[in-house]
Amino acid sequence: MSKAYALMVQGTTSDAGKSTLVAGLARALVRRGVRVAPFKPQNMALNSAVTADGGEIGRAQALQAVAARIAPHTDFNPVLLKPSSDIGAQVIIHGKVMANLSARDYHAYKPTAMAAVMASFDRLRDQYEHVLIEGAGSPAEINLRDRDIANMGFAEAADVPVVLVADIDRGGVFAHLVGTLELLSPSEQARVKGFVINRFRGDMSLLQSGLDWLEQRTGRPVFGVLPYLHGLFLDAEDALADGQVAADRDGEVLKVIAPVYPRISNHTDLDALRLHPQVDFRWVGPGQAIPPADLVVLPGSKSVQADLAWLRAQGWEPALRRHLRYGGKVIGICGGFQMLGRTLADPHGLEGAPSIVAGLGVLDIETVLEREKQLVNVAGRLCLGGEAAVAGYEIHMGVSRGADLERPAVLLTDGRADGALAADGQVLGTYLHGLFDTPQAVAALLDWAGLKGAAGVDLNARREADLDRLADAVEAHIDMAALFGAAWPDAA
Repeated sequence: MSKAYALMVQGTTSDAGKSTLVAGLARALVRRGVRVAPFKPQNMALNSAVTADGGEIGRAQALQAVAARIAPHTDFNPVLLKPSSDIGAQVIIHGKVMANLSARDYHAYKPTAMAAVMASFDRLRDQYEHVLIEGAGSPAEINLRDRDIANMGFAEAADVPVVLVADIDRGGVFAHLVGTLELLSPSEQARVKGFVINRFRGDMSLLQSGLDWLEQRTGRPVFGVLPYLHGLFLDAEDALADGQVAADRDGEVLKVIAPVYPRISNHTDLDALRLHPQVDFRWVGPGQAIPPADLVVLPGSKSVQADLAWLRAQGWEPALRRHLRYGGKVIGICGGFQMLGRTLADPHGLEGAPSIVAGLGVLDIETVLEREKQLVNVAGRLCLGGEAAVAGYEIHMGVSRGADLERPAVLLTDGRADGALAADGQVLGTYLHGLFDTPQAVAALLDWAGLKGAAGVDLNARREADLDRLADAVEAHIDMAALFGAAWPDAA
């Protein structure tokens, strides 16, 4: 079989629309009967997913795999960096933790990382007809050009064409596109076959003169202008999603809040709450007052001890105790679950200096961080008096023990019990990411938190509908024939 066609989507900035465009193109192609795979050489994100082959990749590549109607695989994101501080990160290669490296040490490691990237890319080109590649950040970051494996460094090594996307909603779109192009080397410029403009709202006739100027100035076509798709729900790659996305609220409403710690991870766990028509959901960031709520959710964390210290500095500990005194409910997920226990130990210094700290003490558990990361997709049922089905994944290095584990939160189909329920019934903890993702689970958990007769939200159905909506927009507003014809002139 001949090698797959490959196209790389690079952006003028972070959040320009690279992930969105790759997902939209993937769904549009697979609806045409094309076997397509997503690929991101290097991703830096704290939102991740467990793959079918038992590894860990960025959440955006898992979403793009859903768009392509294939199971997520570690080859889709061979290098994942999970920041643990401002200057260091956990380095994951082919789905497994390789080391914790400073930015400087990782720079020296990049040639080895590039070998892993090229091995994955070669495998994908042997298995699929098309490979859609997503860059990271911007290719015009001059200080990151040396040994680059995420943008043009990869494009040059793999000899692939590039389309450049920019977000018009943030302003300065023509400066972003022209400036990015000007900062590339001549060989890199030659790889850029044209542009896509993302998130346009307004009168297209008022934009046309700018598009004409851009094409004349650069000698490259604008393949299309994607509209601003209001209410589009796609799993966030890393940036924190807006608080509430439910269009209308119906009847009784449950107030739910969650803290935004510095190293919050897998905050997509709370997407079902943000989408729920009976939930008033709010993120609470640094320096913000902690409002009254019916339910407090502590999400995952990449640096649990440090984020717990941040919670205390922000006043969350007395606020949680007051919340529980007045009958409120608390859910902790993964790192948030660990914070709820009596102690949290890091004897190997996996997230900082070796240490042991007191937890919030509202669950009778103790947690020790171990070297081996647990990575597994799981399913089961909630232990809340019904048979509500849950499905998700575990990504954690902590091992928890204690009396409250005798009242598990979830019974898994593999025979294990997961999580804990406090004796007073007010606190629930679990290692299960995706806790709210099934309609039955979100309804049962909201009922437990005080919203009787709560409706369910089908997150998977919403995701599928919005991927099709995105693909419809790609088909309607991007000249696919021109785009792929410019990228692969021999394809015809």
